[in-house]
Amino acid sequence: MTTRQTRSVGDGSLLRRYEYDDGWVVAADVGGDDESISVDTVGHTAIVVIERDGEPAESEFELPGEARSASVTNGVLTIEGDR
Repeated sequence: MTTRQTRSVGDGSLLRRYEYDDGWVVAADVGGDDESISVDTVGHTAIVVIERDGEPAESEFELPGEARSASVTNGVLTIEGDR
C-alpha cells in the first residue's frame, strides 16, 4: 500500500490517497454532518458541495481514475476506484 497526502487546504481539510494493487481510495475529513455534504464524480473528477450556514461551498479535485463508489460517514468523504 502506498499513501500520499495530495492536498491540505487552508480550512484544515486533509485529503489523502491510498493506492493498493487492485484499487485506490481517496479520503478527506471535510467536517460537518453527513446531510450537509454531497459528492458527485464525473470521469476523473470529484465535485464536493458542503452546505454551511445556508451557503454552499463547492470544491473539485482530480481522482487517480474513475470512481466505483463515494460515501460520507461522520464527515469523512471516501471515494474508491479500481486499477
